[in-house]
Amino acid sequence: MKILVTGGAGFIGSAVIRHIIGNTDDSAINLDKLTYAGNLESLQGAERSPRYAFERVDICDRVALDRVFHEHQPDAVMHLAAESHVDRSITGPSDFIETNIIGTYTLLESARAYWSALDEEKRGAFRFHHISTDEVYGDLEGPEDLFTETTPYAPSSPYSASKASSDHLVRAWARTYGLPTLVTNCSNNYGPCHFPEKLIPLIILNALEGNPLPIYGKGDQVRDWLYVEDHARALYKVVTEGAVGQTYNIGGHNEKQNIEVVRSVCALLDELLPESPSAPHFNLITHVSDRPGHDLRYAIDASKIQRELGWRPEETFDSGIRKTVEWYLGNPEWVAHVKSGSYQQWLNTNYSTRKESA
Repeated sequence: MKILVTGGAGFIGSAVIRHIIGNTDDSAINLDKLTYAGNLESLQGAERSPRYAFERVDICDRVALDRVFHEHQPDAVMHLAAESHVDRSITGPSDFIETNIIGTYTLLESARAYWSALDEEKRGAFRFHHISTDEVYGDLEGPEDLFTETTPYAPSSPYSASKASSDHLVRAWARTYGLPTLVTNCSNNYGPCHFPEKLIPLIILNALEGNPLPIYGKGDQVRDWLYVEDHARALYKVVTEGAVGQTYNIGGHNEKQNIEVVRSVCALLDELLPESPSAPHFNLITHVSDRPGHDLRYAIDASKIQRELGWRPEETFDSGIRKTVEWYLGNPEWVAHVKSGSYQQWLNTNYSTRKESA
């Protein structure tokens, strides 16, 4: 197969491409605009393969998309390109509307035009796989509740609302035009090459510099943590073996409160860096005022993908978080290159005005 991966220089997209190039005989076309979170250094190893190609293209650019489809003739699309950070969506929602909604619409139309012109055999084999988030479901109420593929949508943030909109567009294009689509909704990812605005890399890098470790509210928000390489395997399973028109939830079976996650990172840093002047690192934890509309608990029921496609995560949280911390400690150049001036400006914007809480 030849797979067009949008957002292939991002955190999850780069893991997907590394998996395709490293573990299959398929080819990958990386289509990425290279915004602040896109980093071609995350594709080291894959980018040297003759089965890899890169196109610097905005998914809102229909002319460029049509050219890419025409030149590369992909057998499938894995659509990961998105603005994905809740805090950024609160301070600046317009980029999320543009990329996640308008961009998905534009990509769907370009893919539909390409697919419609294929011969019967290729048209029957083509797949459009849309990768989404469990945040579209909103907040869980009971401690035993889980998100299933039929959970009603109730997004809480501009980010999750924009992703919910893109999910609806994909399903509408399948229902109206017959485009062969698949949708996946995943829990919180973590692992190597994660841009350091998200919780785990933010905590690791702040701790290494002896800076405060900001925790929203009590830190009692619960997330189901999914190691990114497990997620990449699941996504490849879906695009190659999933049933057209189906939705699959992908979770890590690792529910943790945010404060538990942070304490785990601190304990690993204490172990791996016993001479650090900041040890014990949990002393750096600082509780700050919570963000607006912060959902308390997400948890995925991933039994469908396990039952129908035979996928389950290989990493426990303990094994995955150790690999993650060790990766950041072993890749200081990658870290230095992504921590640009714009990233520092955003950190100041998001955290400097938040008051410490008890």
